[in-house]
Amino acid sequence: MSTLFISDLHLSAERPGITHLFLEFLRNQAAEADALYILGDLFEVWIGDDASVPEHRTVIEGLRHLADSGTPVYVMHGNRDFLMAKGFEEASGCRIIPDPIIIDLHGVPTLLMHGDTLCTDDIEYQRFRAQVRDPARQQQFLSLPPEQRAAIAMDYRTQSREKSSQKPQEIMDVNPQAVENTMREHRVNRLIHGHTHRPATHEVTIDGKTARRIVLGDWYHQGSVLICNETGCHLTAY
Repeated sequence: MSTLFISDLHLSAERPGITHLFLEFLRNQAAEADALYILGDLFEVWIGDDASVPEHRTVIEGLRHLADSGTPVYVMHGNRDFLMAKGFEEASGCRIIPDPIIIDLHGVPTLLMHGDTLCTDDIEYQRFRAQVRDPARQQQFLSLPPEQRAAIAMDYRTQSREKSSQKPQEIMDVNPQAVENTMREHRVNRLIHGHTHRPATHEVTIDGKTARRIVLGDWYHQGSVLICNETGCHLTAY
């Protein structure tokens, strides 16, 4: 049996084909797994548990069916859907896990992250992240009517796309020193994360020892799945 990892699906009404692909993945490959971990950005936007839309409900039903059938599903907040909370857990049967978290992955301590906190060269983004993750700001946002929240989220998305298109690609990738510091701090030799949409396995040297950083791909044109078992981990396309 295998443990599966995915991230950066960015599910929305704008890309129904990817939603159908994900639901098929849940019914087939995920149903045969020991567990499924979704490391952030399951949805393109999540404006509160009380404001789910039809395409969200379809996905939530698929996750619920998988969880009820016996496959544990763990979900980490991304930079798009960090407002998922208890209501999402109760509806989907998933468990929200902290970022970062260390798990025992087939005998290997493995650090899981969404990955955005490793992109320390993007100072503007890190400043914005700190603002929107502030509990007081979140409470203020969630107190607004859903329609107003949706309009604000749409405006943020538009601004984000414009700013990202103007930034050098290298500052939106992880900072190597941040990776080393984080892995050293948590005393692990394997890190799995998403966010950058650049699937690959990188070798990192931590205090003279070889470590591995595995980056999950996005689900824009196909599914990107990391399969881990007793023999190791490998990235595949779904």
